[in-house]
Amino acid sequence: MAVSEGSCKFGWWFVHVRWSGDLVEQVRFARTPLEGDIPVPLQRYLAGKARDTGSLRSFATEGDSLYAKIYRVVREIPYGSTATYGEIAAMAGTGPRVVGNAMARNPTPLIVPCHRVVGAHGPGGFSPSLEIKQDLLELEKKGLRKTGSGSGP
Repeated sequence: MAVSEGSCKFGWWFVHVRWSGDLVEQVRFARTPLEGDIPVPLQRYLAGKARDTGSLRSFATEGDSLYAKIYRVVREIPYGSTATYGEIAAMAGTGPRVVGNAMARNPTPLIVPCHRVVGAHGPGGFSPSLEIKQDLLELEKKGLRKTGSGSGP
């Protein structure tokens, strides 16, 4: 299957996506657009019209590596919820710093929703801008208010 690339606007940023079928290879944030569309589930999520991207897979969750295990745990954090680095570490059988390193290297944010992973005493980080993390969390809070439900997708 052919690899596709495209972008979608999110606030002051563009979300660039590279994918093939339902398998997403890369998601990144940039200031300039790419030609082409992104998968419809991501478009709907970023527009606040969908609560998940569950029909899409991330290549990063496949395999037996520790990072893949961490990414699978992070994928289970419900829409509109957060978990701390320490909570994810306990579920994955590792330490919070390892979880932080995995989040910093996450090739498919939004598919593996690392914006839902926060520090015990603050938001934690997000690349390239903490503002994006805050905007994504706010998008999900608004989505919950619309439906009046705090339970996952």
